[in-house]
Amino acid sequence: MILPPQRTGDPAPAPVEVCSVVIPTPYGEFRTRVFETAAGHTLLALIRGDVTGSDPVLTRLHSECLTGDALGSLRCDCGVQLRTAMRTVAAAGRGVVLYITGHEGRGIGLVNKLRAYVEQDNGADTLDANLRLGLPADARTYGESAAVLRAIGIESVNLMSNNPDKVEGLRAGGLAVQSMVGMQTAAHARNAGYLLTKAARMGHVAPIGDAPISVPEAGIDVRGLIGDIRPHADRPYVMVRVTQTLDGRLQREPGIPTAEEHALRAAVDAVLVGAGTVRRSDPALTVELVPGAHPLRVVLDADLDLPLTARVFGGEAATTVFTTKEADAARADAVQAAGVGLREVSAGPSGVELPAVLAELRRSGVQSVLVEGGTGLIAELLRAGLADRLIVAISATTETSGDTRLPTGLALTNRSAYTSGDALLLGWDVPA
Repeated sequence: MILPPQRTGDPAPAPVEVCSVVIPTPYGEFRTRVFETAAGHTLLALIRGDVTGSDPVLTRLHSECLTGDALGSLRCDCGVQLRTAMRTVAAAGRGVVLYITGHEGRGIGLVNKLRAYVEQDNGADTLDANLRLGLPADARTYGESAAVLRAIGIESVNLMSNNPDKVEGLRAGGLAVQSMVGMQTAAHARNAGYLLTKAARMGHVAPIGDAPISVPEAGIDVRGLIGDIRPHADRPYVMVRVTQTLDGRLQREPGIPTAEEHALRAAVDAVLVGAGTVRRSDPALTVELVPGAHPLRVVLDADLDLPLTARVFGGEAATTVFTTKEADAARADAVQAAGVGLREVSAGPSGVELPAVLAELRRSGVQSVLVEGGTGLIAELLRAGLADRLIVAISATTETSGDTRLPTGLALTNRSAYTSGDALLLGWDVPA
């Protein structure tokens, strides 16, 4: 079933302005004008620059989403879209992000949205989940939003959205919509189905782009590379990613980060590296080159001797370090005092016992892990049968040190191939 067009008119009285205040954010200050509706909802117009006049204003209508905006839920991309819109408006120097309360769960409210999540866990998509509960698939209207935009002096907008209903709603409310600017995000494995349902059944622009032959700069669909995520009872689904030169050696030092590398991180619950990788290249292991959610960063550090100034311990992304009981107790206290999670497991060939690490991650709710290094850790996972997917980036170079190669005897299936600039990206399942 394709959702029919939603009602766009809104006969309710125009919202009343009740307050104006400057809100400082990581993206700069926003002059915020606050409006209340007759139903008691609040609309916040976060404004940059002079938005009055007939010239189109870069505008985002953002429907309230507590779970995505505040809690960082990976069941949707709402939080990512909100932060992207604020950053985009701030960079442009002129625009508005209109934050609309009362739109939680496409207008059905927080409790009903959570009930709809239960239906989704039982097999329904994001549209049918609402219908199973006897609720509309989308109950939002945009007349009040149009009234607020008119009240702050906007006559015409370039609308940042994937939802054509918002375009029609603003036009019905008397605003000119010059263009709809798509909000592309790098999908997480947990919300890809939700995003595709909105595109296929609700008429939205597909926010994650197409499965590429030539990878674009944003909105990368990496589902083919990561394969079908099937977490195990005792460990997550494990993907190992390596860069291989044309002469068949593994490249130990990372090259220039690519959008696909960041899209892979955005697609998984956790990204895992050994302490040697942190020492050599000091990676942040966050998502920067595409709009997407940061994964949990997992570091294996048996001796607990990495400096707390390492980038993997900073920023807004969470980090967990796996160490052994033999690690220095004072050092362990310092790591935890820095806000870094710490887990003790038995010692193993790579410093810590890998099955124990993976079991602990699975118990904590992690369903998918991307392993980015080092090469010894990746080889051990492959030899031990602890990897489900091998992702190889073949770089356009033959210059590498050492003679590190993948383990022999791997029987790989279900190949996917992409290109990224001069590199070739290949993904295979690693049968048990």
